Amino acid sequence: MLTTSVVAESPATWPAAALGAPKSGCCRFCGTPLRHTMVDLGMSPLCESFVPADKVNAMEAFYPLHAWVCERCFLVQLEEYVSGEEIFTDYAYFSSFSDSWLDHCRRYVDQMIDQLGLTSKSSVVEVASNDGYLLQYFVQRGVPCLGIEPAGNVAKFAEEKGVPTLVKFFGRQTARELVAAGQRPDLILGNNVLAQVPDLNDFVGGLKILLGPTGVITI
Repeated sequence: MLTTSVVAESPATWPAAALGAPKSGCCRFCGTPLRHTMVDLGMSPLCESFVPADKVNAMEAFYPLHAWVCERCFLVQLEEYVSGEEIFTDYAYFSSFSDSWLDHCRRYVDQMIDQLGLTSKSSVVEVASNDGYLLQYFVQRGVPCLGIEPAGNVAKFAEEKGVPTLVKFFGRQTARELVAAGQRPDLILGNNVLAQVPDLNDFVGGLKILLGPTGVITI
């Protein structure tokens, strides 16, 4: 039998940049300077952003679509050129547009309720909950839930589905505020979000703060 042994580095041995917000040109996770190219696809406008009709003749901003790989933790990443607020405050993507995705979410909810024994006394939180595409099925099954979604234009459609939604970016500070308000969820979930988070350590740290003592996270 082949066995392998992995020794993880202690956070105390990471570069100092890993303890705060990511610095330009450095890894989003461990703070190591980025020196190795994974693939360079040239320049691109922001995703999910469309030029309004009255600005079709105006200049559109393009940014490097250059993927780097960290030599220390091997995270593949883009540098941050614009803030999350510029991308996600008013967002064009609605998860409920995909029928096959909704079917997957319905089956996920059924599985989590059965597997974790979730009831009307349980609590579920989704980070980056979009238009309530998934949490609506917890609502239908009578399981209390909360969505956290920074895009107000998308979150209002979740509210119309009966999904309580906090319009805010998620991180340690938001997690502390929720805990102070009595939130300690039995299940925290996130779909297609971790790869889009500017500050990975703040986001994951928030998950740890918010999760209930016997809770489960699915990402």
